[in-house]
Amino acid sequence: MSLDSHYLSYPARGEGYDHELYSWSPLHERKPVSWPTGSVAVWICVSLEWFPILPTDQPFRAPGHMQTAYPDFRHYTARDYGNRIGAWRFLEALDKAGVKASFATNAAIAERYPELVEAVLAGGHEIIAHSTDMNGTIDGSLSEEAERALIGDALSRLNAATGQVAKGWLSIARSQSFRTADILREQGIAFQCDWVNDEMPYRWRNGIVNLPLNHELSDRTIVAVQQQSADSWAQSMEDAFDWLAGEAAATGGGRMLPIHVTPYIMGLPYRIAAFERLLAMLSARQEAWFATGGGIVDCWAAQA
Repeated sequence: MSLDSHYLSYPARGEGYDHELYSWSPLHERKPVSWPTGSVAVWICVSLEWFPILPTDQPFRAPGHMQTAYPDFRHYTARDYGNRIGAWRFLEALDKAGVKASFATNAAIAERYPELVEAVLAGGHEIIAHSTDMNGTIDGSLSEEAERALIGDALSRLNAATGQVAKGWLSIARSQSFRTADILREQGIAFQCDWVNDEMPYRWRNGIVNLPLNHELSDRTIVAVQQQSADSWAQSMEDAFDWLAGEAAATGGGRMLPIHVTPYIMGLPYRIAAFERLLAMLSARQEAWFATGGGIVDCWAAQA
C-alpha cells in the first residue's frame, strides 16, 4: 500500500525553517561585517531582575524564580542580594575595565531601585527592557490583548523611571508568542535579544533586528545549572573569544561574543574576581571591541 501523494506535503515548508518571519541564511554566505576596532564585538549583558516572592506560574515559572514552600525567603533574599550588592560590583568591574554594557532591566527594578538605575546611566551603560518583573512571562497562551498590555506596561514604566526610551527588549526566558516581535516593533523597539539561532544580528521582515544573546554563554547556564566554577565559566568565555577571533581572521568578517551575567550569581565575592580577570584579559586583546547591544546593532545596520 503506497502513501497518499499529499502525505509529505507541507505548505509552510521553507528554506531552513517553517515560517516567514525572516529570510534564512547561513553566516558564511552573508556580506562580511567590520567593527570600528578589532574583529570580535564583545557584548556584556547584565540582567537586573525583580522576583516577586510569590510566582504566578502563569503562563510558566521564570528560570531562577522561587523554588521552595512559600514564602521562600532564602531564594527571595538571594535574588535581592544581586541588586543590593552584586550589581554594584559589576558596575565597579566595568568601570575599572573601561567597558560599557547593556543592563536588561525589569520595570519593577527601575521603580524600586532608583539609585541603581542612576548609577547604570551615570556609567554610560545602556538599559534595555526586560518585561515588568519576573512574573511577566510571555508565551503563545496569552491573548493578544494581554500580551500587548504586558509589553506596553513594561515599556511605559521603564521609560518613565529612567527618563529614556528603551530601544532593546529581552523577554523573560527568551520566550515569545508568534506576535511578540510585531508588538515590540509597534511599541518602538528596534532590537530584540530572544532568538539564539545566530551569532550576528539579523533583520526580520517586520523591520526589527534580532541580536542573539546565547544562553549557553551565560553564568546562569554554566555556573548555576551546570555547577561549574567561576574560573571555568571565564575560561569558556576566553575559549569562545579565541575561536571567534580565529574565524574572523580566516573569513575577514567580524564576529560577536555575547556574555550574559547575573548579579546574584557572578556578583558573589568568590566569583567576581573571575569576571574582573576576564574583562582585563579581553580588554588587552586587539581583536576585541566592547560595545552595548544598541551600539552593535547600529554598527551592523549601517553595513547591512
